[in-house]
Amino acid sequence: MYTGLVEATGSISNTESAAEGRRLRVSTAFASDLAVGDSISVSGVCLTVERRSDDWFEAFATDETLSRTYLSELRVDDAVNLERPMPADGRFDGHVVKGTVDTTGTVAGIREQVEGLEFVFEVPDSFSGYLVEKGAVAVDGASLTVADYDDSTFTVAAIPETLRLTTLSEKDVGDPVHLEADVLAKYVERRLAVEAAQ
Repeated sequence: MYTGLVEATGSISNTESAAEGRRLRVSTAFASDLAVGDSISVSGVCLTVERRSDDWFEAFATDETLSRTYLSELRVDDAVNLERPMPADGRFDGHVVKGTVDTTGTVAGIREQVEGLEFVFEVPDSFSGYLVEKGAVAVDGASLTVADYDDSTFTVAAIPETLRLTTLSEKDVGDPVHLEADVLAKYVERRLAVEAAQ
C-alpha cells in the first residue's frame, strides 16, 4: 500500500521488450536502499524490483500492465515518480493508493496560479463516477485533491512543493497520466451494486 506522497523522481535509463512484457531500468538516488523483491510505485504503477545496483533498479511490466498504462511509451531520460510502500509504523499523510492503475487520462489544460499550477485532466467516462469535489485521486502516483470536475474532466491545483517533488512540472498538454481512484469509492460502489441486486 502507498500513500501517494512521492518520495523522489527517477529517470528511465533503459527500456526493452521482453517475453510477455517490458523491462524498465530506473535510475534513482535511493536504489541502494532497495532489495530484490521489493515493491515500488513507478508513476503510480506497483512493480517489483528484479535487479538493482547502487544507482538503478530494474522492474518488469507484464503485457496486462502495459495495456492499462503508458509504461510502454516511456523512453530513456523520461522522468517517473517513485514511492516505496508505506511501512506499518509509518505516518499516513496522503490517501490509500494501491498502485493498481484504473486507467489513463490526458492533460487537457495547464494554467498558472499565483503559487503553483492548475491542471485539467480529461478522463474516460468509466472513471468520472469516482470523482467528488475535495476527494482524493492519484495522478501518476501522486495523491491530489479534486478541485472541480464534470463528466469528462477534473481539475487539481499543484502547489510549488508538489511540482518540485513530482513529474507534474514536466507535463505538457496532451501528455498521458496514470489515474487511480480512491479505493474507498470502489467499496461503496460495490456495496451499492450488491444492495441493488438483492
